[in-house]
Amino acid sequence: MSRPVRIEFPGAHYHVTSKGTNEQAVYLDDEDRGVFLNVLDGVVTRFGWRVHSYVLMDNHYHLVVEVTDANLSKGMRQLNGVYTQHFNRRHGHDGPLFQGRFRSVTFEPESYLLPLCRHVVLNPVRVRQTRSANSYRWSSHRAMAGVVKAPDYLCTEAVLGQFGKRLPDSRRKYRDYVKEGIGEQSPLLERSNQVLLGSPEFVAELQPVLNGEKLAKRGPKKARRRRSLPVLFKNVDNKSRAERNELIRRAHIDYNYTLMEIGDHLGIHYTTVSKVVNQ
Repeated sequence: MSRPVRIEFPGAHYHVTSKGTNEQAVYLDDEDRGVFLNVLDGVVTRFGWRVHSYVLMDNHYHLVVEVTDANLSKGMRQLNGVYTQHFNRRHGHDGPLFQGRFRSVTFEPESYLLPLCRHVVLNPVRVRQTRSANSYRWSSHRAMAGVVKAPDYLCTEAVLGQFGKRLPDSRRKYRDYVKEGIGEQSPLLERSNQVLLGSPEFVAELQPVLNGEKLAKRGPKKARRRRSLPVLFKNVDNKSRAERNELIRRAHIDYNYTLMEIGDHLGIHYTTVSKVVNQ
């Protein structure tokens, strides 16, 4: 099977993972983990990345990354290359540390930013390395939840902004959202062609790239608010459940309203809105 084409454009969002060669550990202790995060900090600064979520496991890591330029591959070469040099020097190893190419899935942030960020920080819970995301030091969860100060390389605004404008409330609702995700199946199971995750429209827009065509200069257009929620949901009480759900998806995907904003307007819980959007 041929390797999937790497899709890169300014503003793209990715779920990225990189594993150790032959499943070997890529972090032997906390010093290694700290050095890796320092290298990540440098990559974020140099390449203008926005990291929305991360977790370091023993033999691999996951990142949720947004790029401002088409530079995912360049940044990943820097990240894995510089860290490998550290690891080999410190532990007397030689040769590649990470297995082949890193894996990336290009996703539609309007529908999948929250589910993927949650999926990433719940990795240690799923493998029973810890009982809760809140007790695992080597992920973005504690900083996102307000337990510790967020490092410079972690962008918290996009995730917490989905839960409201008041920081204490948004952090609490984020923590609840993560807890509710324990036991949920991976959103990555919904990807298309191995490397795309999003609505049919999103997949159709990027599908030609996988067939060897050049990507349009700007990539998928970002949604803009064009209609108010009262206008979008006019007479919603007289509509069927299916019609209401379609309006919810339009409000979130087409007009970029947050889950919290839609839920507050309709008088329903934001998790209900999330389930509707991701159906």
